[in-house]
Amino acid sequence: MLSVTSVNVNGIRAAAKKGFVPWLAGTESDVVCLQEVRAEEAQIPEEVRAPEGWHTVFAPAAAKGRAGVAVYTRRAPERVQVGFGSEEFDTSGRYLEVDLPGVTVASLYLPSGEAGTEKQDEKYRFMAEFLEYLTALRARAAADGREVLVVGDWNICHREADLKNWKTNRKNAGFLPEEREWLGQVYDEAGAGYVDVVRSLNPEAEGPYSWWSYRGRAFDNDAGWRIDLHVATPGLAARAVKAVVERAETHPERWSDHAPVTVVYGP
Repeated sequence: MLSVTSVNVNGIRAAAKKGFVPWLAGTESDVVCLQEVRAEEAQIPEEVRAPEGWHTVFAPAAAKGRAGVAVYTRRAPERVQVGFGSEEFDTSGRYLEVDLPGVTVASLYLPSGEAGTEKQDEKYRFMAEFLEYLTALRARAAADGREVLVVGDWNICHREADLKNWKTNRKNAGFLPEEREWLGQVYDEAGAGYVDVVRSLNPEAEGPYSWWSYRGRAFDNDAGWRIDLHVATPGLAARAVKAVVERAETHPERWSDHAPVTVVYGP
């Protein structure tokens, strides 16, 4: 069995003060992938940077206080790779992958974008390069007899069922037609050929959402977005037996505006 959790911590130092540390101590996951760490390794408290029983790898952004991803594993990784061979994005703290026996696990923080701005243009450039990489990664893994799992904050909803207020967000970043089409190419067998694992386990469900804005009463009204994804090669996706969004019981108990998304994969 392999249990993997992905969570955007919205600043690891802030999350550490709000409840991330006891959550990590209590999780049964074998791998925990973080996004939006927003700190250099030396700035992170020791109990978060090097917790007992975990091997940790951090990939901070060159721009201080921005982005940043990390991977925690129970066993030492066989290989670590920061970035995906992109001259523009490899120092942006948005991609980190590790090899474990039989599987490559990656933590992704895809740019959020902003419709009609340079931020959206940047997002599209990232998407174009990353799709090529995903396609090549799947081919390499297949040749080596390995599976691939890319988890993280993908910052795109694919279907109307993936966000509560889809009608009012059709012109907003995260649910633009071009973004949704691109994610379709990630899932299309004629494209990169990956599987949206949580959706495959919940084919008709609304959500389950994993991010709720701090504005208004989004969390209380469950007006969320399903943007924290487990995207796997078909062989691994077929082994998924359970997916859980670890949504806090109450607003004050949240230590991020995202909830951890955990999937258990069978042998």
